[in-house]
Amino acid sequence: MKILLKNATIVNENQIFESDLLIENDLISKIEKNISAENVDQIIDAAGKYLLPGIIDDQVHFREPGLTWKGDIESESRAAIAGGITSFMEQPNTVPNAVTQELLEKKYEIAAKKSFANYSFMMGGTNDNLEEVLKTNPRNVAGIKLFLGSSTGNMLVDNPETLEEIFSKTKMLIAAHCEDEATIRKNTAFYQEKFGDDIPMEFHHLIRSEEACYISSSKAVELAKKTGARLHLFHISTAKETELFRNDIPLKEKKITAEVCVHHLTFTNEDYAEKGTLIKWNPAVKTAEDRAGLWEALLDDRIDVIATDHAPHSWEEKKNVYTKAPSGGPLVQHSLNIMLENFKNGKISLEKLVEKMCHNPAILFEIEKRGFIREGYKADLVLVDLNDSYTVSKENILYKCGWSPLEGTTFHSKITHTFVNGFLAFENGQISEEKHGERLLFDRNL
Repeated sequence: MKILLKNATIVNENQIFESDLLIENDLISKIEKNISAENVDQIIDAAGKYLLPGIIDDQVHFREPGLTWKGDIESESRAAIAGGITSFMEQPNTVPNAVTQELLEKKYEIAAKKSFANYSFMMGGTNDNLEEVLKTNPRNVAGIKLFLGSSTGNMLVDNPETLEEIFSKTKMLIAAHCEDEATIRKNTAFYQEKFGDDIPMEFHHLIRSEEACYISSSKAVELAKKTGARLHLFHISTAKETELFRNDIPLKEKKITAEVCVHHLTFTNEDYAEKGTLIKWNPAVKTAEDRAGLWEALLDDRIDVIATDHAPHSWEEKKNVYTKAPSGGPLVQHSLNIMLENFKNGKISLEKLVEKMCHNPAILFEIEKRGFIREGYKADLVLVDLNDSYTVSKENILYKCGWSPLEGTTFHSKITHTFVNGFLAFENGQISEEKHGERLLFDRNL
């Protein structure tokens, strides 16, 4: 197939320029003005619209296998492409946990049949699976995931000797969830004594506190420096933690990197009164000062990547009392819209948005031929209309769980087209049932 995009405004590598773009099969074959329409199968007039590289989300939980009443690879990847996300990296805390090479490969087999978007699955580290971790193939697996604080799935790694061994022996990128378990337990016990299981949501950020995050993050950074490990810290949620990261060298040279999630850039603890457990995440949404600190670190390049930590739960689960309501929420359909809204409000430039959501995940994980609009690269592309708007409602939510913490929010931009490997997967609200997602490959010299 040859598809010609005419008159697009391309946002790529810190430039915004008008051009045509030719897709041939799965690749971008030409980027220049006035490309001939001869022998082209389809022409799309992109005048007035912005063409971005497909979004790469480095942290999602698509719940398959074992938790598929919450979501599955098919349903959540469908929502992702409607949100302009063309590639995702999924986490190992499914059931069973992906902590052996065999269990990990089973997830790839499911995705090969079911995923609308490109995919990679992280290998899970535990207190006793170092041998399996070290077998992980750096060419076709995104990284090793460690939970250094309890979260969904009982994968807590809390043995200091094991941690040091993993950090010392694996050359692969280690992605970490950092919250100090002892601090959280102590805080939970204090509030449970006062309120029982029905702790008011307003205390969530004091239970999963700044202290809990910083203790764990700083220890992980210290260990990475000591061992020379390649460490990527997921979902930084406090201003204090941003002090752990540097911006005086290019991303390619960083051994320690950081991610922020759209919910930590959007909500604060003030929103618990209205949203309740719908915005219960681990780590917790914290204060307005923390949010401001995260934005500052994102814009000055101490924080490298914007992601979602998409983690759906059923409505029934979320309506439980505090101690029984699970943490996490669905976001892949709306993360690009959230960031485009921030662009419209003057908080971030389009160039910086594309850097943090497309270029940097590709650089950081060393993804082969994705994340940029370049000739010879995979045609993962998203076309957005910055002059159209829509309101999030039950009727247009694609998540299997059927709800969003953003219901009632009006976005003043619209994703109109998403291409996955050159295939037009999403067009003006319609999703093709053909699946063209591919396994991500990594160009690593380990």
